[in-house]
Amino acid sequence: MSHELLEPADALRIILQHCAPTPAQDRDSELALGCVLRQAVVSAAAVPPFDNSAMDGYALSGGPAPLAAGSEWLVEGEQAAGDAMQGRAQGAWEIMTGAAMPEGLDRVIPVEQTERLEAPHRVRLLAEVAPGQNVRLAGSDVAVGETVLAAGTVLAPQHLMLLASLGVARVSVAASPRVAALCTGRELVDDPATPLAPGQIRNSNGPFLAARMPHTGAELAHAETVGDDVDAFLDAVDRARAAGSHIIISTGAVSMGRYDFVPVALERLGAQVLFHKVAIRPGKPLLFARLPDGTLFFGLPGNPVAVAAGLRFFVEPTLRAMLGLPAERPWQVPLAAAFAKKPRLHFYLKAQLTVDERGQLAATALRGQESYRIRPLAEANAWVHIPLEAGELPAGTLVDVYGLGHLESPSWSRA
Repeated sequence: MSHELLEPADALRIILQHCAPTPAQDRDSELALGCVLRQAVVSAAAVPPFDNSAMDGYALSGGPAPLAAGSEWLVEGEQAAGDAMQGRAQGAWEIMTGAAMPEGLDRVIPVEQTERLEAPHRVRLLAEVAPGQNVRLAGSDVAVGETVLAAGTVLAPQHLMLLASLGVARVSVAASPRVAALCTGRELVDDPATPLAPGQIRNSNGPFLAARMPHTGAELAHAETVGDDVDAFLDAVDRARAAGSHIIISTGAVSMGRYDFVPVALERLGAQVLFHKVAIRPGKPLLFARLPDGTLFFGLPGNPVAVAAGLRFFVEPTLRAMLGLPAERPWQVPLAAAFAKKPRLHFYLKAQLTVDERGQLAATALRGQESYRIRPLAEANAWVHIPLEAGELPAGTLVDVYGLGHLESPSWSRA
């Protein structure tokens, strides 16, 4: 393993060489929200399943020509939503929205364009009505044999609506990767109700990682906080592996300090450390290793924004590959204001994406880019990547913009 600072693209290449897609599993469609389809869905049914009325009104027929306003028609029956399809019909049929069209009738005039007459019961048309008007044909939304959802679709509520309309009870999806989060540091306090002793801080990384997992397509398999002790950490790793974790994320103890014990622990585990340190800010000491059983290990620095950036730009692309999704493509958005840095590292910036009155998007690097500052992260709606070689960037320079998560497009607010 080289100790040179890696380019982020090279680090990702190494990571992706060591991960494989999770297996496919069948899941009830109604429980598949957020899952990634492994197999395309082909419709075995038509939607709508029968010709039906788009309006409350009267169903009629009359050949290829429109029926004239002023004509009168005997009302021969009525058809409500849920009624069985009627045999050959004639005259006018009172019909409700969604009701099956009686056989032989081919148009519907809305009730507000009619006048109801009695003795005998009939209806006068107040407007002409053409063939096919206000009729929803069988299969006009989805035809039998049509591919309605492609493999790789991330299932959203509208997809579950479509599956329900087709009567698809189960779908083949990628099994969710299982992730463990181990936060290290004897200074960390998990219980928010516990008063802090001198030198202690609250554990913000653990809740963040646990909350992010459902938004990444992963499951949190195990989470705990351990002190600065190799043996305790190794026991925690054992518990994480026993929980079936595909990935273990640790926070803290990966830099060069006296208490940065994670590299020592990995050596005792027999892990293969594939890189340690990437040319990025925040998160330069990021470590990636592979345990003997194939479990992937990400050692993230302990500062909160370094954890957020490491998760977003290194762990989440790994999850994306395991779910069978293609690599992300960032948006390119102009900077709202000039930005300057030394051309030594890639920067991942907490950012605000805004839209002005002309509909023009712009990206602003927020104040407080230090890796300990959480508040600007809470105010961010996007990430901005500034490449290593960039120095002075004037306003209007196009930069890569990413959503807060790999399954979330960037959002924006009004300028």
